[in-house]
Amino acid sequence: MRTMIALALAAATLGAAAMPADAAGCLKGAAVGGAAGHFVGKGHAVLGAAAGCAYGHHRAAKAARQQRQAQPHR
Repeated sequence: MRTMIALALAAATLGAAAMPADAAGCLKGAAVGGAAGHFVGKGHAVLGAAAGCAYGHHRAAKAARQQRQAQPHR
């Protein structure tokens, strides 16, 4: 229970402190990864949240790059 509270506080702090452009995809990925890690076993929620954040940020950056390339140059 303490881990869940600590994760919620950490996510709220990071969410409030981070700029939206820097955290693109991170919060959603961290939530999914943390939930998945929680079901895997003890102590894996934090690792899952970190991995989910990294993956979510990677996907958001990739989508933004593809969107920029799809726009016609003026």
